[in-house]
Amino acid sequence: MRVLVFGAGAVGGVLGARLHIAHHEVLLVAREEAVVAIRTDGLRLEGPLAGTYRIAAIDALPDGAEVEAVLVTVKAPDLGPAAATLARRLTAPGPILLLQNGLGIEEAFRDGWVGTGRPYPAPDILRAISTVPATRLGPGHVREAGRGEIRIGAPAAGAGGAAAAERWRRLLASTGLTVAVVPDLPREIWRKLIVNAAINPVTADHGILNGALARDPWRGQAEALLREALAVARAEGFDFPDDEIEADLWRIVRATAANRSSMGQDLARGRPTEIEFISGALLRIGARHGIAMPATERAAARIRSRRPVGPAAPGAPPQPS
Repeated sequence: MRVLVFGAGAVGGVLGARLHIAHHEVLLVAREEAVVAIRTDGLRLEGPLAGTYRIAAIDALPDGAEVEAVLVTVKAPDLGPAAATLARRLTAPGPILLLQNGLGIEEAFRDGWVGTGRPYPAPDILRAISTVPATRLGPGHVREAGRGEIRIGAPAAGAGGAAAAERWRRLLASTGLTVAVVPDLPREIWRKLIVNAAINPVTADHGILNGALARDPWRGQAEALLREALAVARAEGFDFPDDEIEADLWRIVRATAANRSSMGQDLARGRPTEIEFISGALLRIGARHGIAMPATERAAARIRSRRPVGPAAPGAPPQPS
């Protein structure tokens, strides 16, 4: 199958390599420095499928590009421009899978697409979450640090898109990953959001690896953020037990101990972070429910002060210049 991977960073690089190894025709869209590295030295992958892979890579999608499926792996702040590019440049994109962290993902992508005046192919645009532990080590150089899985949201009954979801399940399963189409993706999105809200701001702010969260003072900071995020989730109707979410947090910290969080990687590279789609989204929802969130407010303020933060998530207030 001809697959376009739009955003060949950590997750996009790992999944692009896996699709290539599974004998699919892969086209990577990445930033210029990554494209130069991939064209010169190949895409270098460390982990279970370590190797160097010759995969087509470009930094600008040409008009009239024809592909059978599109995997969107840019970070959340880049979704609007990515959607506009895809709407303008692709002739018939086939099913599109969004693989970002946080809330407001579908809205950000839809806004970017409809802003071009092109019809929005809603049934063919699906959301998924990934626990594949991917790290960008350098341009065109990524690491898969263990096993993960991908969960694809099952479309609502009568909404269309069931065929697209099953197509993505088969495609990604062909790479050897564990993949499932699930009816309760919103609950899984919130489960991952709560854990991300505890891990990402602390590790990014202090420049530490995920494993360091097991020690104070960082452990206490992460636990405070977890409690506030859990309170917001419950107010929204997602009643996770305390022990279940705490177990999720420390299991992920242990499994990714040697990893740098995606937010930490973004700050280190001077790239916009997903703070508005994670902590910022929680603050806006928490305010609606009258929930005090002092730890989250402090964490978000510290990340926001480390410019750039990128475009705001849908519904977010403008950030001060």
